[in-house]
Amino acid sequence: MGITSPPLLPGSPWPVLTLREAGLAPDLEERLNSGLSADAFPGFHGLLLVRKGAIAFAHFAAAPDEIWGKPLGVVQHGLNIRHDLRSITKSIVGLLYGIALGQGKVPPPSTRLQDVFPEFPALFDNPLRRRMTIGHVLSMRMGIAWDEGMNYADPNNAERLMESAPDRIRFILERPMIHRPGSVWTYCGGATALLGHIIAKGTGRPLGDFAAERLLGPLGIADFEWIIGSDGQPAAGSGLRMTPSDLARIGQLMLDGGRGIVPRPWLAQSVQPRGLVEQGIRYGYQWWIGKLVGTGKLWHAGFGNGGQRLIIIPSLDLIVVILAGNYNKPDQWKMPVNLMSRIVMPALKPEARGAS
Repeated sequence: MGITSPPLLPGSPWPVLTLREAGLAPDLEERLNSGLSADAFPGFHGLLLVRKGAIAFAHFAAAPDEIWGKPLGVVQHGLNIRHDLRSITKSIVGLLYGIALGQGKVPPPSTRLQDVFPEFPALFDNPLRRRMTIGHVLSMRMGIAWDEGMNYADPNNAERLMESAPDRIRFILERPMIHRPGSVWTYCGGATALLGHIIAKGTGRPLGDFAAERLLGPLGIADFEWIIGSDGQPAAGSGLRMTPSDLARIGQLMLDGGRGIVPRPWLAQSVQPRGLVEQGIRYGYQWWIGKLVGTGKLWHAGFGNGGQRLIIIPSLDLIVVILAGNYNKPDQWKMPVNLMSRIVMPALKPEARGAS
């Protein structure tokens, strides 16, 4: 039985729409299976589409997986099976900062880092470092030398170096300054580690506990895991494991304007373009931002190592969750891009795409 604009209540199962009711092509499953059989989407673990607050399509595979680098063997992935989110975690931490900010527990983005970390006075002797603000942390425009472009298995990767440092906060803050803060975007897991520390310090709660109490719990999300880093703290940049069903709830929260859990003004700030990544892609406050090729419709997303994606397209009332196992591969981005361009977008009927 079809459901029109069904409510999504905390703790309730997702309603379901047929492909036709959701404005999707009836041969979507057939075309996806054909592509998978032809190995067009290597590393595929799962695809979940949510429209009108309901599950419109879900397809999951049995495939090798891991937990933060530790092999699990072959896993039968599914709607309610936990999966590494990797750096989608960053986008969720951005929401947690917004919640804490709304409660007056953390300083605003305009606050200079030297005022947030007074325990490191010598580090802020550098005049460029004194310019750094929480806003630069949120938008990854700190101006520090930070290289995550190499394989994460490489011990020289900045993320690996941070993880092995005896004091990761000092390690991040003492990186050489190579740009004026705010001038250049550089992908930086250290920025999110700082953000997680600021949230935990301001709220007086471990990051995972604050997330459970103020974001995940109110959404009815109880089945999650947050990997602990070498410093004994939740890995703010990449440690969350969550079911695709629950990850989609984060997307629905964004579509619903925060639902009183995340302040609506913070969501608007989060998806304002601030850093230029490359042509067609920008970065906000821990969220990626772009436009759909051909339609110009805005999207914002969380991206994760291996091909993990949470893509939200507000004008289409569409949430896309993609899970994959291409961890640390240089071309890991290709699979989700191809899946979107060859399967998801063509499945939207012209009227659903807003096309003429």
